[in-house]
Amino acid sequence: MAKAPRCHARTRAGEPCQSPAVNGAKRCRMHGGGRNRQGRGSGAPAGNRNALKHGARSAETRELMAMVRAWGRLEDKG
Repeated sequence: MAKAPRCHARTRAGEPCQSPAVNGAKRCRMHGGGRNRQGRGSGAPAGNRNALKHGARSAETRELMAMVRAWGRLEDKG
C-alpha cells in the first residue's frame, strides 16, 4: 500500500493528495477515481449543480426589494 501510485489531484491548500489512486485510474476514491455500477466515476455531478445559485441575494434582487420597501414607506405617509 505504501508503494501504490498516488492521486494526481490537488487539495484546497494546493498540496498534492496523499491518498492511493484507485486501480486503473489516476485519482483516489475521493477525487473521482471510483466507478459505480453505471460506469460513472464518483465526485461532483457534471456541470456541478451543487454550486447552483438561486439569486435571492443578488444585487438586482436587493435593489428591487429596496424599491418595494421605499414604495411601502411612501404609501404609509400618503
